[in-house]
Amino acid sequence: MEQIEHSGVVDHADAHAVYVKITSRSACGSCHARQACGMAESEEKIVAVQTSDAGRYAAGDSVCVGVRRGIGLRAVALAYVGALLVLLAVLVAANALLDWSEGVSALAAVAAVALYYAALRLFRGKIEHTIHFTITKI
Repeated sequence: MEQIEHSGVVDHADAHAVYVKITSRSACGSCHARQACGMAESEEKIVAVQTSDAGRYAAGDSVCVGVRRGIGLRAVALAYVGALLVLLAVLVAANALLDWSEGVSALAAVAAVALYYAALRLFRGKIEHTIHFTITKI
């Protein structure tokens, strides 16, 4: 089973979860000229990994967090492809079928995407239960 893996450091752990701090960097983050360029970006994220072995991990442990590749593709589809489809559908429907002006159609499409993301946020709990992370010590 192919996995997407990232290394990180345990931030803290509780009875059922390990919270891992992962630093994601842009593609140019490893470039030697990144300080002079100013284009390099990095962002720290904390990922909660549900595991029954949470007691084995302590703050500062180096770990590797993985997720099945198919789950990552599903997340991309929900976050980007779904939003694009909503945007295009509302834009075409408002402009062509309802004969709204281009400006009003564009505003309606952006509002529909905002509602789409709000709906994703509301169902975040159900979506999170389908994503299962694995964790191993390095």
